[in-house]
Amino acid sequence: MNDWPEGWSDSDRGSRYGNGSAAAQPESARVMRQVRRGPAAPPHGAGVPQQPSYVNGQGYGDYTDARQTGYDSGYNTGQVYGGPGGPGPEDPYGSAPRPAPNWRRRIKWTAITVVSVLVVTTVGTYFWADGKLKREVDLSKVIDRPEAGEGTNFLIVGSDSREGMSAEDKKKLHTGSAEGKRTDSMMILHTGSNGDTLISLPRDSDVEIPSFVGSESGKTYKGTGRHTKLNAAYAEDGPELLVRTVEFNTGLHIDHYVEIGFAGFANIVDAVGGVEMDIPQDIKDTKSGADFKKGKQTLDGQEALAFVRTRYALAGSDLDRTKNQQKFLAALANQVATPGTVLNPFKLYPTMSAGLDTLIVDKDMGLYDLGSMFFAMKGVNSGDGKSMNMPISGSSGGNLVWDKAKVKQLVSQLKNDEKVTVSGG
Repeated sequence: MNDWPEGWSDSDRGSRYGNGSAAAQPESARVMRQVRRGPAAPPHGAGVPQQPSYVNGQGYGDYTDARQTGYDSGYNTGQVYGGPGGPGPEDPYGSAPRPAPNWRRRIKWTAITVVSVLVVTTVGTYFWADGKLKREVDLSKVIDRPEAGEGTNFLIVGSDSREGMSAEDKKKLHTGSAEGKRTDSMMILHTGSNGDTLISLPRDSDVEIPSFVGSESGKTYKGTGRHTKLNAAYAEDGPELLVRTVEFNTGLHIDHYVEIGFAGFANIVDAVGGVEMDIPQDIKDTKSGADFKKGKQTLDGQEALAFVRTRYALAGSDLDRTKNQQKFLAALANQVATPGTVLNPFKLYPTMSAGLDTLIVDKDMGLYDLGSMFFAMKGVNSGDGKSMNMPISGSSGGNLVWDKAKVKQLVSQLKNDEKVTVSGG
């Protein structure tokens, strides 16, 4: 039986294996080449194409043949998946090794991202807070003002404003339901290069009401030499007349005005989680709602308001009350300025919101000025400054009379930003 394709004869076989060849190696030892893709097979009857010779029993052709044809099955080298450096079984696509992480670049971009977020947050917070400030006091309406000195003088006022308070709030905070606003506390805070000074102005201080221009009417009211309590000036024509009266009776230029009402004060204290105070004596006052035992304790908003308003249970009445107010405000400022509040957004924003929602300031007050004021009060509490009452020489008709000589010396030291050596009342 002829096993060759039709048209091929045994003579075309050549002296190959089969056909009785006596070659040294059997046909099974032949190295099988992979099929090459090439020209189409010859047409039927065209004869057998020339085949590569079998050399030394090593297979068809040699390495030169492989290089000439451009094909290498890998069997010549014994490496099925390629030579050294080529793709292997674990990396069949020949991809390059993954480079090591560039930590310097990662740290750089992380730092840039963090700084960018901080800048955006800070700028956003600034504009948010600046927009909440109630700049309602126009100090340009104050006439005949003393010349400004060195340093900065803030007039800080705690009013008995009940604005925004419900009947339940008024009952809880023992504020009563009086109409209008009066001042429960007044202080001058001087900030300068020789230490900060906090000076309380007792509400019952005897002062002269000078000539002034009405804040609403614009009408000029001539001074008649009339004397009254200091807090009456506020009740008569608001912050502008209060500033005018303080400047006229002291000769000290007021740079900024800051006022806070009952509700705002209590809300700030609650927002910071209370303020620790060392109360020097037992205090019980039904009018303010104060009921404290001697010693250290943390006061919440309701308790803090009762503490700073108490005077009937104190031997020195209004003078002792102003001292308690100074201590508490300085402690509050110290609490607000702690890292636990400043670096904690869950405390910082509620505290800022509670304060800014109720603060009333002058038209020229900026957030930087407000921050400077709070840090100055913190400094006073930590011993870097001085707190005192306005020097008192006696009383007249129930009003406290200032010591004119001491007041003059005090104002001179403040104007020249000198260390204050005057003692208070």
